Amino acid sequence: MIRRSRKRDMPELLSLWLASTTAAHEFIPVSYWQASVPVVRDIYLPHATTWVYHEQGELQGFVSVLESRFIGALFIAPHSVGHGIGRELLSHVKNRYPLLSLEVYQKNSRAVSFYHAQGFRIIESAWQDDTQEPTWIMSWQAG
Repeated sequence: MIRRSRKRDMPELLSLWLASTTAAHEFIPVSYWQASVPVVRDIYLPHATTWVYHEQGELQGFVSVLESRFIGALFIAPHSVGHGIGRELLSHVKNRYPLLSLEVYQKNSRAVSFYHAQGFRIIESAWQDDTQEPTWIMSWQAG
């Protein structure tokens, strides 16, 4: 079930985010992600519109959209990757916004392929100074 997140979801969102982001970004030290928790908790999530995917009372994933156009987060619990949850969450936001973009690490080939399969296209490359890693900016527009 997909629903809008609530303030009380924050601890569960942060826990899932940390587990998922460290699993998906093995090329970045875990310490970087651990140090990022306060920024995600205090800045990114409060300023985003977030939908959560719950199944059997457990958070399985979430998607956050900033400024009605930028997907700042799409994270799935590591044990639930590959079960269609990311596709459902992405469809949910694609039905609400006519133009979406996102940034994804180039080394995260699984995510790049996933977004490509969902209709996103690479429009430019970027660089993350904090992690010293290249990223792709990808975009999708409703047809």
